[in-house]
Amino acid sequence: MPAVLIIGASRGIGHELARQYLADGWRVIATARKPDDVAELSGMGAETHTLDVTDVEAVAGLGWKLDGEQLDVAILNAGVYGPRHDGFPVQTDFDMVMHTNVLAAMWLLPILAPLVCAAGKRTAGKPAGGKLAVLSSRMGSLAERGSAGGSLYRASKAALNSVLIDTALTFGNKGCTCVALHPGWVRTEMGGGGADIAVEESASGIRHTLDTLQGSTQAVFRNYDGTPIAW
Repeated sequence: MPAVLIIGASRGIGHELARQYLADGWRVIATARKPDDVAELSGMGAETHTLDVTDVEAVAGLGWKLDGEQLDVAILNAGVYGPRHDGFPVQTDFDMVMHTNVLAAMWLLPILAPLVCAAGKRTAGKPAGGKLAVLSSRMGSLAERGSAGGSLYRASKAALNSVLIDTALTFGNKGCTCVALHPGWVRTEMGGGGADIAVEESASGIRHTLDTLQGSTQAVFRNYDGTPIAW
């Protein structure tokens, strides 16, 4: 049975990914911050862990609990947008966005990557490794940037992409394919009701993209539908 870990599955895209993977018979390991959300995911059939990605002790504890796992797919979905205005950022907003979107990745990716590399050991003759994905955003692209709006969020996603590239440099030649994913503009709490696509479409596209993505020693940046995005 293939295994997927979803960090941040309490709602939105992460929750829908968990639901779809469970429906297709995957073993799903999911994290959430609040006990009620953990209980709801457990009721769906997921193996659950309580995790606040901004708590370094909790992250270390998750690493200990996952020791020895072999993950076909690991998805770091936890993230925040932060302030909706583009005025002078205050320290509390900066810390919240950067700690959640960047520092958490710097803690988690070195823990998750070896578990993804180990996935190929499950089946004889299977190429080593699996997919390690982060939910990034086209707004984090430097090459395709055409607006300065949401500058704090943009900076955090550009930094997240940098962390993923470094992870690929360390683990890519060991069988871990690292991919930054733009989920699209999705009708979630973050995206709002006027967004382009439903959460079901985004999650389905992400799953198809991860399933069909060729192994790579270098990090890649993809839209949810598999279209390449420039860094």
